Amino acid sequence: MYEITPYTFAKAREIGVTVRPSHDRKKKLDVYRNGVLIASVGAIGYLDYPHYLETKGKAYADERRRLYYIRHPRNTQGELLAKILLW
Repeated sequence: MYEITPYTFAKAREIGVTVRPSHDRKKKLDVYRNGVLIASVGAIGYLDYPHYLETKGKAYADERRRLYYIRHPRNTQGELLAKILLW
């Protein structure tokens, strides 16, 4: 099970949503607004910005973030939430 980081909790507070570990075993987070599930985001098999920060340092994490943004140019609701909460 994915351990939600303080970074993600802070970002969720900023945009007015709550996050919990996902019930979908392939996803990291379930995102709720007013108690209603709006999306499941983050593939469980990949690291994210806060985990790169912790393990590899800021410079490496920033580069991984830059590359993530290049690979994910669309902004569907799920992708946008993943960018905000995990990157």
